[in-house]
Amino acid sequence: DAGRGHLQFLERRALQGSHRELNVLTLRETDVIRLLASGCSYGEIAARLGISAHTVGSHIKNAYRKLEVHCAAAAVMRAIQLEVIGSGD
Repeated sequence: DAGRGHLQFLERRALQGSHRELNVLTLRETDVIRLLASGCSYGEIAARLGISAHTVGSHIKNAYRKLEVHCAAAAVMRAIQLEVIGSGD
C-alpha cells in the first residue's frame, strides 16, 4: 500500500534526523556547554580545558549556531532536550 510505504519512509527519515541532532556538537563543544551548564565562566572553562578564553568563545559561538540559540541558558536547555548533556551535568 502506497500510504503505508510513505509513512514508513517518513518514520525512517525522522529517526535519521533525530540521530543527526544527537551528534550535532563536537566533543569539545559538548565539554564547553557542560561546563557552562555547571556555572563556569569562560575563564574557568578555559583553565579546566587548557585552552584560551577566546577559543572557549569560539566553541560557544559554534554551539549556539548549531543548537539554534542565542544565550547560554537556551543552549543548556536545548542540549538537555537533545540529550547531548544530562540534566544533572
